[in-house]
Amino acid sequence: MTVQRVVLAEPRGFCAGVEKAIKALAWMVKVFPPPVYCYHEIVHNQFVVDHFKAQGVQFIDDIAEVPVGAPLMLSAHGSAPDVVTAARNRGLVIDAVCPLVTKVHHEMKVRSEKGYTVLYVGHAGHEEAVGTMAVAPQSVRLLQQPSDVDDLEDLAASGSPVALLAQTTLSHDEWRHLMELAKERFPDLWMPNRSDLCFATTNRQAALKAIASTADAVVILGSANSSNTVALEKVARSSGCERVYRVNSAAELPDDLSGTVAITAGASAPEQLVKEVIDRLSPSEGVSIASVTTEDEYFPPPPELRELLRGLGTALSIFHGLPAGADGDPIAHDRTRSAAAVLASLLLPTP
Repeated sequence: MTVQRVVLAEPRGFCAGVEKAIKALAWMVKVFPPPVYCYHEIVHNQFVVDHFKAQGVQFIDDIAEVPVGAPLMLSAHGSAPDVVTAARNRGLVIDAVCPLVTKVHHEMKVRSEKGYTVLYVGHAGHEEAVGTMAVAPQSVRLLQQPSDVDDLEDLAASGSPVALLAQTTLSHDEWRHLMELAKERFPDLWMPNRSDLCFATTNRQAALKAIASTADAVVILGSANSSNTVALEKVARSSGCERVYRVNSAAELPDDLSGTVAITAGASAPEQLVKEVIDRLSPSEGVSIASVTTEDEYFPPPPELRELLRGLGTALSIFHGLPAGADGDPIAHDRTRSAAAVLASLLLPTP
């Protein structure tokens, strides 16, 4: 390869919701003997999932697979109400759902109870979409493409109130187009005051847009089942860049990259993977950073986990080099402890 320069998009990689989920599952691995169970992949990234599998985590798609009383975590994407109920009936459950997804679940519930039909823009089969639509299955219509809006003649004729919600990880362009079509068809369409789209997803798309059109190639770190990563790939292609590569690791890079390469990472992709890609590209003129904003959002650990760990107190100061807080709270330092550092610590022997 003859890469001259690498430009890193910023923000990139782990968002606040992913940080919360990874650190929560890491605590579960440290506190409980294997196996620890997780309903669906904790986040959509193969590196992260494989990392936890190596620590004895079993990812399952059916709550019935979990032995009664076994520790269970629900993934960051949010779960259907009946799944949450079934899980809690089996024993210890920690729900790592992203607060932004919880917001959409609440909006779905409230609008349904008020008699609205909810148009939900999302991807069929995606865990977040499945969980959100299950909040009010009798009141929701899925929109994935413009023809889905055309198929709403019966709803338009009924005169019933209509609301519009969205999967948090969509690309802004994908959401905006369907939103505009829905507003044309339903002039009184209700929408939340604050967009359902995840701020981290939007920020990563904006950062990539700022550099993609001037790059000879774009590399996006992230897994194929990560919706926000796929959205980044669409953003890069729409910028006009002819060479766009979504890769899981540096090993998947083509051997003939040259010139300027722009790099970003999906919201569930570790920074370690970015560093490995830079090392593989070995740019002769170095690395620069193109920043559009600074993120400082923080989501605290799930309340069930906080209660559990506070109950265990200082006896469970089990993170390598991490003392308990002055009040005996072992998660007092959670805000300053990154998920990347936590993942790395899992490879060290427990003191």
